[in-house]
Amino acid sequence: MARDRRKAILEGAARLIARRGVRGLRMEELAAEAGVSTALIYYHFKDRAGALRHTLEFISDRAERYTSDGDFTAEPHDARHELEQSLLLEFQDTPEVRENSTAWGELRASAIFEPELRGDLASATLAWIHEVAALLGRIQPTAAAPALTASAERLTGLLEGLSTRWLSGALPLSHARRLVKEAVSIEIQHLSH
Repeated sequence: MARDRRKAILEGAARLIARRGVRGLRMEELAAEAGVSTALIYYHFKDRAGALRHTLEFISDRAERYTSDGDFTAEPHDARHELEQSLLLEFQDTPEVRENSTAWGELRASAIFEPELRGDLASATLAWIHEVAALLGRIQPTAAAPALTASAERLTGLLEGLSTRWLSGALPLSHARRLVKEAVSIEIQHLSH
């Protein structure tokens, strides 16, 4: 029961952040969205900063789930396909992905003004970079670790920028996906030298 309420609070926080942003997030509003008392939010998360940190973790875990649920069984040894799919699955026109991507972008932007978010955001970003670098390493096993990390940083940074443009209506989804595929090709070629 407690786990269900905690999840409802985190889902509510992700929805509110995606709809209104971080700066306007109030615990009373979150309680109403999640259908719980404000006291329960403070019990689980101690304060607003704690709720934001846990929401960041929640949306990172959710993104990990929907970007790794792809069907990689057709060609289990095709690391390039797995890399492309894990990145392209960030661009799904579904409510969950839109909400998650919007909340992630909002939390990243808010870290400029809310220093308590920076450490957790940096950790989540670094974990993502390492996952992408590991996939690149399977594609180009002779590439040096710093080169793999640099390529992963470029790809994940590009993904965040393209996501913002897509979500704001400045970039069609199909074009964003095409740009991601081109970027993967460029990075793989770069690593082969």
